[in-house]
Amino acid sequence: MYVIAGLGNPGKKYEHTRHNAGFDVIDILSDRYGIPLRRRMFRGLYGKGVIEGEKVILLKPQTYMNCSGESIAPLCRHYRVEVESRLIVISDDISMNVGRLRTRGSGSAGGHNGLKSIIERTGTDGFTRIKIGVGDREPGEDLVEHVLGRITGEDARVLKEMQDRAASAAVSIMVDGLEKAINKYNC
Repeated sequence: MYVIAGLGNPGKKYEHTRHNAGFDVIDILSDRYGIPLRRRMFRGLYGKGVIEGEKVILLKPQTYMNCSGESIAPLCRHYRVEVESRLIVISDDISMNVGRLRTRGSGSAGGHNGLKSIIERTGTDGFTRIKIGVGDREPGEDLVEHVLGRITGEDARVLKEMQDRAASAAVSIMVDGLEKAINKYNC
């Protein structure tokens, strides 16, 4: 069984913001594969189903971004999911321009508090992650306002394409393996 966790903040106020890029990908997978997110446990909203023959849990932690590990770690323990081989985390990344996607098998938190929380709570940085570029803030712009802001215009269209691509990359990781997914989807 795989867990695909999209990072974000719960509530209407945060819907479709840069920081909720991961939540939006989980919604795409939920719609694409008919896996409703109706279960509320482990401080998260999740659904169980099958994608391309693989059992999967789609998860949107409801802990707010900075505490994402408080949802992901207990869910993985409960379902006996091997974090280093069966957890895929999807998050935003301000260090990459809109239109960039990067998949990795492990690594540091890179300043992302959601990833930092997962590393702390699972005890490893060896989980797979898909990072979606949302662009950096303008000089003098507040970081919180930037990540909690919505992307508009052409960038919004490009971000939606990258979220669709991230959803396909997550499926490819499960079906084809990490290296093939990296070669096909990183851009």
